[in-house]
Amino acid sequence: MASRKKPIAWTIAGSDSGGGAGIQADLATFHDFGVHCCTVITAITAQNSFAVGHVSVTPRRTLAAQINALDSDLQADVIKLGMLASEDVVTMVSKYLETFPGFVVCDPVMMSSTGDELMAHGVCNMLIEKIVPRADLLTPNLSEAEAMLNRTIESLDDVERAAADIVALGARSVLLTGGHLSARNNERHDYWTDGEEGFWLSGPNIDTLNTHGTGCTLSSAIAAAIARGYGIPDALVIAKAYVSQGLRMSVQIGSGPGPVGHIGWPQQLIDFPSLSRRLPDHGKRPKFESCGGALGLYPVVDSAAWVARLLTCGVKTIQLRVKDLDGDALQDEIRAAIALGKEFQARVFINDYWQLAINEGAYGVHLGQEDLDTADIAAIAAAGLRLGVSTHTYYEVARAHSLRPSYIAIGPVYPTTSKQMPWTPQGLPQLRRWVGILSPYYTLTAIGGIDVKRAKEVLETGVGSVAMISAITQARDPEAVVAELMALHGPAA
Repeated sequence: MASRKKPIAWTIAGSDSGGGAGIQADLATFHDFGVHCCTVITAITAQNSFAVGHVSVTPRRTLAAQINALDSDLQADVIKLGMLASEDVVTMVSKYLETFPGFVVCDPVMMSSTGDELMAHGVCNMLIEKIVPRADLLTPNLSEAEAMLNRTIESLDDVERAAADIVALGARSVLLTGGHLSARNNERHDYWTDGEEGFWLSGPNIDTLNTHGTGCTLSSAIAAAIARGYGIPDALVIAKAYVSQGLRMSVQIGSGPGPVGHIGWPQQLIDFPSLSRRLPDHGKRPKFESCGGALGLYPVVDSAAWVARLLTCGVKTIQLRVKDLDGDALQDEIRAAIALGKEFQARVFINDYWQLAINEGAYGVHLGQEDLDTADIAAIAAAGLRLGVSTHTYYEVARAHSLRPSYIAIGPVYPTTSKQMPWTPQGLPQLRRWVGILSPYYTLTAIGGIDVKRAKEVLETGVGSVAMISAITQARDPEAVVAELMALHGPAA
């Protein structure tokens, strides 16, 4: 028998006869992500686009039969929980989850988008007691968080505190969607935390009444991305983009609000959120100058001597990445590289040492993700330096996007020996996807395992630049390699 390749997810939720939310929205979402979706229907609702007319809770025996049938043949990689409409439903689902080893996303559906109550207060208390401690991720909106905590949430600071308090109830992590409270600067802001770390996701505020099924779609998109092998931070970014795309493309079908659109994997930067550890004040967002065009061949070297050697070959973009110097020796090396850049009218970026780059008047700074935690981004912008940022995942691209840098580095494209990498190589298909999403707005460079043989196929993605370390510095004839690579990049290099 052939091994199963397509991931399986279960949605344990209510059926929406109007087709916009619940099981129906989940099926459409999982299909878009290439995940096989099995259903355990907890309730049948009679509803349309403007009202819920009737709710019939699934009998215990019928619910048990659905779970047993799936468990014997189609075990889930991920389970998404939606409407759990009675104490019996909560009890049975929680019992199954006691031995389920996979990831659980819980959307605590308490109210319909039309304002109809879908969960009695006693059921809410039981959900907190029995389901929340098994949830790897809980996705309440403001009103659901208020019901769970029995208090009002009136500010964005309250959102952070509420999310932390829901984690304290037992959830392993929480994404609290900010809704109307967070709509400012024409953006909406959602907050995630696991009780130790946290970040805000900021996306466009989409002016539409067609929002039916937003919460169901968000939670099932997260579950789908998890089933496809993404970690929680990446899954949240992808799901937020998917929902934003669906809201932007939604249309009214009945007499009331229409459903969120299900349009496939998000493809445009307008739909992708920016990500920040603290809620950003976008009115004070730093502005970085552009690099004036494609970066072309982009060597990364460890000494000013290498900078001089490569600039003499005609290289116009280069990065100094010094690892083993400090004090005066480090300052002298950086100062020499910056002076060379000015002499050859080249773009010389200093890796990591942003304070020295500012003091010595560098063209630009390149920062890794760990450097973003400590660097003074506003000071770099105020000094007029360009900023480049390394990215390896959807989470990291969203974080870079919040800074609006001068360029974004995408990697690793292939396995690399220059340093230990915790990330799976992205490959050419993912690089093409990033080029399609980012290149209309950002200057890009690709890095990681690229040699002379691979450079041509990398450049064929449209990325416009390849960054290289060992392919140049360990070559027998670096000047010949540089000449060949510059020819591949074309005259603009």
